[in-house]
Amino acid sequence: MNIPDILTRDLPDPQSASRFLLQFSGQHAAAAMRLARNEGLLSDVAALVSYSPLIAATFLHNPEYVAWLERKRLESGVRTKEQLLESLARFALTNSTVDHNILLARFRRRELIRIFLADIRRLLTTAEITEGISNLADAILEYALRIADQESNNRLGVPQETDDRDRRKTATFCAVSLGKLGSRELNYSSDIDLLFIYSNNGTTSATGTRDAVTNLEYFSKLAASVAKLVGGQSGEGAAYRVDLRLRPHGRVGPLALSLNDTVRYYVTEAQSWERQVLIRSRSSAGDAELFQKFFTAVESSVFAASENVDNALSGVRRSKQKIDLQHRGDAFIDVKLGRGGIREIEFIAQALQIAYGGADRWLRAPHTLISLSRIADRGLLSAKELSRLYDAYEFLRRLEHILQMENGLQTHAVPTNADKRLVVAKKMKFETLSGFDDALAANAERVHCVFERVFAERAEENNAGDLHVDDSKKPVNGPQHSRPNAVPSTSASALSSAKRSLLEKASAGSQRVGEMIAASPDLINAVPRSVEEIREHIYLTRFDEAIDRASDFASRLAAIRRIWSEAHFGLMVIDAAGEIGLPEIKFLQTALAGASIEAGLRIANDELKRRYGAMHEPRIAALGLGKLGSGGLDYDSDLDLVMVYDSEHTGEISASDPATLELYSRAVELFVTSLSSMTRGGSMYRIDLRLRPHGRNGRNAISTESFVDYVRTSAAVWELLAFVKLRFAGGDASVGINAESAIRGAIHMRASDTGAAELAAETRRIRLRLESERSRGSHASPDIKFGPGGMLDVYFAVRYLQLRDNLPNDGEERSTGPMLRRLLENNSLLEADHDRLAAGYKYLSRLDHAIRLAVGRRTLLPKANLHAMDVIAQRLELSSAADVEPQLALHRIEIRAAFDSILPEND
Repeated sequence: MNIPDILTRDLPDPQSASRFLLQFSGQHAAAAMRLARNEGLLSDVAALVSYSPLIAATFLHNPEYVAWLERKRLESGVRTKEQLLESLARFALTNSTVDHNILLARFRRRELIRIFLADIRRLLTTAEITEGISNLADAILEYALRIADQESNNRLGVPQETDDRDRRKTATFCAVSLGKLGSRELNYSSDIDLLFIYSNNGTTSATGTRDAVTNLEYFSKLAASVAKLVGGQSGEGAAYRVDLRLRPHGRVGPLALSLNDTVRYYVTEAQSWERQVLIRSRSSAGDAELFQKFFTAVESSVFAASENVDNALSGVRRSKQKIDLQHRGDAFIDVKLGRGGIREIEFIAQALQIAYGGADRWLRAPHTLISLSRIADRGLLSAKELSRLYDAYEFLRRLEHILQMENGLQTHAVPTNADKRLVVAKKMKFETLSGFDDALAANAERVHCVFERVFAERAEENNAGDLHVDDSKKPVNGPQHSRPNAVPSTSASALSSAKRSLLEKASAGSQRVGEMIAASPDLINAVPRSVEEIREHIYLTRFDEAIDRASDFASRLAAIRRIWSEAHFGLMVIDAAGEIGLPEIKFLQTALAGASIEAGLRIANDELKRRYGAMHEPRIAALGLGKLGSGGLDYDSDLDLVMVYDSEHTGEISASDPATLELYSRAVELFVTSLSSMTRGGSMYRIDLRLRPHGRNGRNAISTESFVDYVRTSAAVWELLAFVKLRFAGGDASVGINAESAIRGAIHMRASDTGAAELAAETRRIRLRLESERSRGSHASPDIKFGPGGMLDVYFAVRYLQLRDNLPNDGEERSTGPMLRRLLENNSLLEADHDRLAAGYKYLSRLDHAIRLAVGRRTLLPKANLHAMDVIAQRLELSSAADVEPQLALHRIEIRAAFDSILPEND
C-alpha cells in the first residue's frame, strides 16, 4: 500500500506507520484496499499505529476494527455508560462463542482505539478523555455484574432481606469504585479499585440448584465472579486489573459487606487514609441508590467538621513522603509519583478538601480539576496557582496517556534514552527534545512550588477574618468567604454555600436567572446542589406523584407547572453556571419535554374519563417534529407535534357520548390545555399542531393509516422535509413506535417517487421563500435562522440529502451534527461541504443557545445589550463581544456556499 507523504509527514514515528501498512496489506489485502480508498481513515490509522504499537498489533489481529473505526472516527463527544452498554450488547451478539472475560477484554481494547484517536487529534479535553475511559469501565463492570448475578441466581437462588414491616424483598448490590475510576479520571492502563456493598443480611430463596445460603456468602461469591470476569487473565489479557485491597479490613476482609457493616467500619474502625480514599468514590455498577445511602452515612466521617487543618495537611504530606522514600534513587522521571507529578496535584486537592470540606460542602467534589477550581474559588489557591495546576495536570495526564498507550502497560516513566524520549516529545507535539524537556521540568517545578506552599509548616491560626492570597508562598490561614454578591434575591442567604455559589455564577452568566427568581421567588428553593443532581432526572416520577396527590383538573395543572418550572430553572442554573455541555443540556431539555408530554396525556385521559365516562383510555401517541424530533430541544422551543392513534384499536369508548373520533379530538384538546394554557403558575410549552396532515383543516388527531395514506398521495415536498425528523415522543408506545416506522417508510418511498431533481428544486424554492418572507435581519443585525447562511440553510440541505439518498432518522443520534457525519460516510456529501456545514452549524447552534440563555428566544443578535453580548462571547470562547459577528459572517458565507453546492440554482 502506497501512503501519501502528506499523511506521514507530521507523524511522530512515520517508519512504524509504513511498516504496519506493509504488514497489513500482506495479511489483509481486501481490508487494505478499502483502507487505501478512504484517505481520512488512512490518515487516522497511520496516526494511531505511529503512536501505539499496541493498536498496530490490534489492527493486525482484528482487521474488522478498521471498518468499525471508519464508522466511528468522526463521532464527537463522550459516549455515556448507557451507550457503551448498548454497543457491548451488540458486540456480544457477534462474539457469542467467546468466553465472557475474553469478550470484555476485546471490547475494551476496541473502544480504546476510538478514544485514543480523539486524544491524539486533541478533539476532546483530558477531562473528557478520562471520563470516556471511566464510562467504558463502568459499562464493562455493569455487564459483568448482570452476567454474574444471573448465573448466581440460577445456582444459589435470589438473595432476600426483610424490611421494617417484616416483608421479604430482593436484596440489592453495588460495585463502588474508588480512586481514579471513582472520580471519573481513569487512565488507559489504570487498575480499578473496588469495594462491594449489599443492602442487608438475609438468605437466598430456595429456587437455585443448591440449598439456600446467606446473603454474605451469595454476595461475596458474586463479587468474586465480577472480579474474575473483569480481571481474569486469558490469552488476550484481562479487561482490567481489579484491586480489592482497599475494601474494609483489606486482604483479610470479606469481598462484600452489608451496608450497615460497611458504614460501621468506616465510622468506627477505618484509618484516616481509608476515609480519604472515599473522597473519590461513587457507584460504577449495580444499585446506585445503595451507594448514596452508604455515602450519606459516612460523609461526615470523611469530611469531619472538627478536622484540624494542620492535622489534615500533615497526614496527607506523610503519605507523600512515604511515596518519595519508595521511589528515591529512581533514574527516570515518574510523571505520576515523582516530584511535581500528578499525585502532588491530587494530594493538594484532597488535603484541602479534608481540611475545609467539613465546614464547606461545596468543596466535596471528587474530580481533581473541579475540586481545585472550587478550592481556588474559596481563596485557598491563587488564580495563578490554579492556572498552573490546570496546565500541569493537562500536560502530565496527556504524557501519561502517551506512555501507557505505547504498549498498553501501566507505566509513568519517561524514557531515559534520548532517541526514545524524542519520539515521546513528538507525540506530545514538540518539535525538539529540549523543548519537551523544558516543558516537563517547568510544569513539575510549578506543581511542586504549589505543593510546598500548601504543605508548608504552619503557624497557629489567629486570623478569624477573610483570607488574602497572593502569588507568594505564604501559608493559607483560613477559607475565603467574601464573594461577589451576584445573587438577585436576599433569600439566597438561606442556601447552602454550594447552592449559593452555583446561583451566583448562574446569575452572572444569564440575566434570565435573576428575572425568573424575581418573578417567582420560590424558585430559589429549586437551585440544584450540583450538575450530578440534574443528571439524575426523574421528571416523570415527580409528575406522576404530583398528579396522584392532586384532586381535580386545575390542581393537577398547577402541580405539574410547579414541578416543570423547578426542573426548567434547575437546568438553566446549571447551564448558565457553565457546569454542563450543550449536547447534554439539550438532551435533558428533551427528556423534560418527553416527561411533560406523558404527564399531559395522563391528565387528559383521566379528565376525559371523568367528563364522558370513557370505558378505557384512548390509545394516543405524540410524534415530535423539529427540535423535539431530533432530540435537540432548547429553551423556549415550541413542541411541534402530530397526534396519532391506531385505527384498528379505537374500541367502544362510550355508548352514550360523542363518537370515538370526536373523543380522540377532545383528548388532544385537553392535552394541549394541560401543557400550554396559561395559569397562575404560567405555561409550560407552546404546542404547535399546524404541521399535521391537512394543516389547520385537518383533525387534531389522525390515525396511523390515514397519515401514511396522506404521505403517499397528498404530502407536498415541504411536508416531507418536515416529516423526515418525525419521532415518537410520548403516549402509547406501541401506537407511537409503529406509527413512526410506518410513516418514515412512506416518507422515503414518496421522496424516491418524486425524484431528486424535483426534490432539489422545490427544497431550494421553499428555503429561499422563507428567507425572503421571514428574515428580519439587516446589515446591522443578521438573522441567524432565516437569513442567508443561517440555520435553515443547514436544515434544508441535510433533510434534502436524507430524502434523496434514503437516509432515515432511525437511530438514537438524530440531531444535525451526527446526521452530517452519516451523510459524509454515505458519500451523500462532499467532504468540503460537510466541513463547511458542520463547522458553521456548530457555531450557529452554540450562538443560538447562548442567545436563548442570555436574553430568550430570538434570531437576531442582541447587539444593544452589551452585557448579554459579553456573556455570549464568553460562552462561544471568544476574546470579546466584537468577535461574535465577524465569526458569524464567515460561517454564514461558508454555509451558503455549501447550500448552493448541494442545491444549485437551476439555469
